[in-house]
Amino acid sequence: MNPFRWLWTYLRKHRFLLILAFFLVILFTILNLIPPYIAGVIVDRVIIGGEMEFFWRLIIAIVAATMVKSAARFLYRLTFERISQDVVYNVRMNIYQKLQELDFSFFDRTRTGDLMTRMSGDADAVRHFISWVAFSLVENIVIFLLSLAILFAINAQLALALLLWTPLIGFFALRLSVAVKPTFFAIREQLSRLNSVVQENISGNRVVKAFAREEHEITKFYRENDNYKQENLKAVQVWSKYLPLIDTASNGLTVVLLLVGGLMVMQERLTLGELVMFNNYLWTLSNPLRYLGWLINDLQRFVAGATKIINLLTEKPRIKNGENPRQKESLAGKVEFSDVSFTLEGHAILREISFTAHPGQTIALVGPTGAGKSTIVNLICRFYDCTTGEILIDGIPIKELDLAFLRANIAGAMQDIFLFSDTIEGNIAFGVPEASFDEVQQAARIAGAHEFITRMPEGYDTIVGERGVGLSGGQRQRIALARALIKDPAILILDDTTSSVDLETEHAIQKNLRSFYKQKTIFIIAHRISAVRNADLILVLKDGRIIEVGKHEELIAKNGYYSTVFKNQYGDFDAELMKEAK
Repeated sequence: MNPFRWLWTYLRKHRFLLILAFFLVILFTILNLIPPYIAGVIVDRVIIGGEMEFFWRLIIAIVAATMVKSAARFLYRLTFERISQDVVYNVRMNIYQKLQELDFSFFDRTRTGDLMTRMSGDADAVRHFISWVAFSLVENIVIFLLSLAILFAINAQLALALLLWTPLIGFFALRLSVAVKPTFFAIREQLSRLNSVVQENISGNRVVKAFAREEHEITKFYRENDNYKQENLKAVQVWSKYLPLIDTASNGLTVVLLLVGGLMVMQERLTLGELVMFNNYLWTLSNPLRYLGWLINDLQRFVAGATKIINLLTEKPRIKNGENPRQKESLAGKVEFSDVSFTLEGHAILREISFTAHPGQTIALVGPTGAGKSTIVNLICRFYDCTTGEILIDGIPIKELDLAFLRANIAGAMQDIFLFSDTIEGNIAFGVPEASFDEVQQAARIAGAHEFITRMPEGYDTIVGERGVGLSGGQRQRIALARALIKDPAILILDDTTSSVDLETEHAIQKNLRSFYKQKTIFIIAHRISAVRNADLILVLKDGRIIEVGKHEELIAKNGYYSTVFKNQYGDFDAELMKEAK
């Protein structure tokens, strides 16, 4: 979409205010041209002609014009600023809403720094275009054309001589805008990289300190910051090259005026007052052309920023509802995978996965890192779509179910735990904002979190730092589990949820889940055998394939991968362990 057409979709509702604002711009411009003209009249009729009684009328006219133009300028700048703030508010809201619509694959391939730049620098370029560039363009065009008309009315020959010189100013201004364009785009791109480095460092600050990599991070930031500085210096070099040429060409107007105008005064073809008028109007010819480079630069900044925003807003989510998405009163929780394969960025992640999970069953997914365990639950949540095969939920193809309905019936405590900068109560109730405090406490008890929460000075009102800093890994896991449990979902996903808690706490959590969630379909991903041994069905994955299926005792008897993991975690299979396994 054309950036200007896109911008008009936001400006349309302000069209009457825009008409008023542009009228005030034109009024200001006209009034701004009155004092230079009156100054010339004063020279001819008052200073030379001696008409003193006329002097005071001219002074009153200047004062009146100045007061009205000041009021007009105040009003149109205020109007443009209000419109620009409203537009950029809506642009940011649309960007944020779009980010909520986009699926995981978009965030997999997009840098966080780029998205932050869309929300800040690019959105501000849109605001700046409305609040400054738009009226400046109109103001400078009107000033140039009106002053040219006035000068031709005073003396066409002198006006023509000056007009013939002005293209030189415009030429250098346009050359500047062309030369500076690539440097500006490079600056925007480098700023995105710099933002990404800062964002990653802040998010991973604890990892940086844990590995004593502060100097490495400083060096990395120095490199990107220096690149950003160098790109800005390139732009400065371009400006420094062309600005003296523009200034020299602008000053050439004064030389032309003194040569041609002075000669015409001596030949009595031009009055001294008219020469003063021409001198006073020189800026109205040079400034619009000098500002042309600045305005074109700002215009390019707007086009660049708006284009990136448009590209984001027109990004099509790969995961979306079909034409007539289906809903039910509720989901029972039956999950079927039929020959499901999944490829991401050309890499085969899952190969021909088939299994059925019935309501009330606990399904465990076991296997080495990268085997595809988390991918299976991501497909159940429809964060991605399978490449081949079919996934059914309660016998309905997952792609036919309404996305919001599907995810409302699924809750997960995922491997990558994220807690918001909110109270513990707010984090637990995130998925069910209307939940009562009793419901929050109940979920925390089942997740084994209530005890440590109540030991905190502020209890459930304790503010959790960004991403849960200040809490141990086990505490974060239990709060994340409580957040999933409070939804009372048909399908519950626990991705390595108890890896950071002790065995006693893990056993208590498993007991609570069996007691309170008997009718739910539960998927457990874990590396510890203790977390999966009571599952109704254990799927062992390796290289994206299911290599073993069965219950704990059956898999121990097969003496395969699962049995090896069990032996590694529990030691030799002595009689007591074998008895326990059976």
